[in-house]
Formats: sequence, structure tokens, C-alpha cells
Amino acid sequence: MTEDILVSRHERVAIITLNRPEKLNAWTTPMRNAIIDALERFDADDNVTAIIMTGAGNRAFSAGQDLSEAHDFDGERAVAWVKEWQRYYAALRGLKKPLVMALNGTAAGSAFQVALLGDIRVGHPGVRMGQPEINAGIASTTGPWIMNSMLGMSRTIELTLTGRLMDAEECKQIGLIHHIVAEEKVLEKALEIATDLGNKPPVAMRLDKQRFREMTEPGFQDCIEAGARIQREAYDSGEPARMMEEFFRKRAK
Repeated sequence: MTEDILVSRHERVAIITLNRPEKLNAWTTPMRNAIIDALERFDADDNVTAIIMTGAGNRAFSAGQDLSEAHDFDGERAVAWVKEWQRYYAALRGLKKPLVMALNGTAAGSAFQVALLGDIRVGHPGVRMGQPEINAGIASTTGPWIMNSMLGMSRTIELTLTGRLMDAEECKQIGLIHHIVAEEKVLEKALEIATDLGNKPPVAMRLDKQRFREMTEPGFQDCIEAGARIQREAYDSGEPARMMEEFFRKRAK
């Protein structure tokens, strides 16, 4: 069976590749657990100075949650699901080492959020990013927290309620993508940045990242608590399952 993630090294930079291109690298709970394990392992490895996350193929960094997994959730399972996301996001937020996102394609929904939890983002002109969960009947809680801290409330509301995806140029203009390069140069540029960041003084790097985490921790805890409450109500209503069924029907056509 194909590994859901691949790990490799380029000198002192570790690379985590999301490896479900036939599913647009959408993640399941086991896949997220594998990513967490890799992140924690590389963060503890003295021979690794920086980490890159990217996706296999040329269509998507990740489409976010695999809807086939979330389709049958009820309210109680949705609460447990939020706790799984808390562990994933806490692992990303808790890294001592720099994390560069090499965006090889679309980053949507929770993958958009994960991309924003990286330190530097590199993309190409075909990249699209956004928060389309409302279109699948899924309420957004962590997404608005992350977007509001970076973009402000007005744009957060617009992106959350419309579910639209932004193109790479818009993402660059508002500071969500830091570098746009040719598609075949994305990983090369990410490696250049990761290598440079990995050569910075490690104690200062760790303390700077620690401070960023401290500054945003109250909002993170609030969005997790709200997520448990809101997702329970959403999934108990049955709306997400109905909307996902409609999505699957349209895809089958």
C-alpha cells in the first residue's frame, strides 16, 4: 500500500511530502497522525535544522479533510475530531525549527489553515487557497481564527461565508504567499529558504517561534473550545452529511 506521506532529507532540511495525489492529498486521521509523528521526530533531530511540507503531484498541496471519512460523523464523533485537529495544529505551532510550505497546488479548507501555520510559504501562479468548508456544510472555527489574526475581520468574514478560493496573486498581495516562482522551481526555492532559516541562531529561532505561539495561544484555545461546541451542533443537524452526499453525486457525474 502506498505511504500516505513520504519523508526525505536534503542535507539538513527534512521534507514531508503528502502522498495521496489521487485524492488531492486530502488527509484522514491516520495520515495526520503520521504527519505529527514526522514533525515531532524531525523537531527532535539535531541533524535537522528546518522542515518543508509539500504535496505529491501538481494539482494540490492538499484538498484538506477527506470528506469520505467525515461523512458519517455524528455530534459526538465531531467533538473527538476537533480534539484530533487540536493535536495536529499544536504540533505545527509547537515546532522549535522553521517550517516552510512548498505549495505545489491548491490548499483548501484545513490545508489552507495548515499552510498558514507554516512560517514561510512558496507557491506558483497556479496555486489557489481558501476556506470552502461552507460549501460542504461544515462550519468554520479554526479557519476564521487563523485568518482574522493575519487578515482582519472583514476579509475573514468574506472568505468564510463565500467559500471562494483566492488565486496566487491575491494571496501574494495580502501576504499569505511570500514568494511566487515558476511551478518547477517551488521546491528549489523552498529549500533555499529553509536552508537559510536553518542557518540562523537556533536559540533565537526557537524563542521567536515560542513568542509567536504565546501571542496567539488564547485565540487558539478559544477556537478549539468553540469548535467542539459548534461542530457538535452542525453534525447533529445532519447538514454536513447532506451536503457531502450532494458533493459526491456531482463528482460522480
